[in-house]
Amino acid sequence: MRIAIHGLAAALVLGLAAPALAQPPADAAQPAIVKFPAKGGAVLKVSVDAFKDGADIPFENTQYRTNTFPGLSWSKGPYGTRTYAVIMQDTDLVIRGGPVLHWTMFNIPATTTKLAAGMAPDAKPAGSAYGQNYKGASQPYLGPRTPPGPKHHYHMQVFALDTSLPETAGSSFQAMTEAMNGHVLASGEVVGLGQADPSAPPPPPRPAASPASK
Repeated sequence: MRIAIHGLAAALVLGLAAPALAQPPADAAQPAIVKFPAKGGAVLKVSVDAFKDGADIPFENTQYRTNTFPGLSWSKGPYGTRTYAVIMQDTDLVIRGGPVLHWTMFNIPATTTKLAAGMAPDAKPAGSAYGQNYKGASQPYLGPRTPPGPKHHYHMQVFALDTSLPETAGSSFQAMTEAMNGHVLASGEVVGLGQADPSAPPPPPRPAASPASK
């Protein structure tokens, strides 16, 4: 059975402008995060160094400040695990029908179960690769920049796979998820809450429309 990805590919159009400056209507349907049927139904225990599951994400781990990677750990995958993949999505900011994608990584070696807090973009585990986020393909961690209003839920999912993904999986989220489908042995997640930084300056006003453009 192939996974149904509810509008996610459309949500990841390159060059989305200022995603933090717009919120979906309060009654907008919230698409579910990407799900895969796991072989055997095993569960990974996932944790983040910088915050507890269900707690607020520190501003230092967001685009409002230093965008520091918060650290991510998970329990060892079941027998047959060859690599791990990670997906981070904001399910409360819906752009063109899907949740906004902040970070993906794949081909993390089976011997690795921790990504250190403060990890630099070029310090990823040997053999691993970045996938797409809303800025484009092969992008490192991009933390929240939650707009003013209710807190947003940021899902950080880890998947144990029985295979390595092809290099082309980094070209698009659709390519990555299609390559993962049918190979997930176990998964788990941690959810952090993002909010607008009260000390951040307001966004610049939009320029007034010229008479010719009216």
